Amino acid sequence: MTFHQLADNQSVPAIAATAVGIANAAGSGAGSAVTTAVSFKDQWSQPLLPASLNYAVVVTPSQACFASVTNKTPSGFNVVLTPVTSATTLAAGSFDAVVHS
Repeated sequence: MTFHQLADNQSVPAIAATAVGIANAAGSGAGSAVTTAVSFKDQWSQPLLPASLNYAVVVTPSQACFASVTNKTPSGFNVVLTPVTSATTLAAGSFDAVVHS
């Protein structure tokens, strides 16, 4: 894990990558989760995330839901948005993702 040193000697993880406004599809029905693939590759299609997979992802969705990250690779990961209740259908929207390494 890479850390940046702050002036008061506190260490914080470095931000490896950010993606803002990633579109997600609408849910197929009440209670249905939506999975969106997020890719981080350079212009030569080379992976940009740590090969060790030792990174954390913070997801901020545009709607009320639970967000989780699955299938981490050096090239990206999946974000799964799940409705807060089984009676709720997710709307098409977006989310932001910040990768800390």
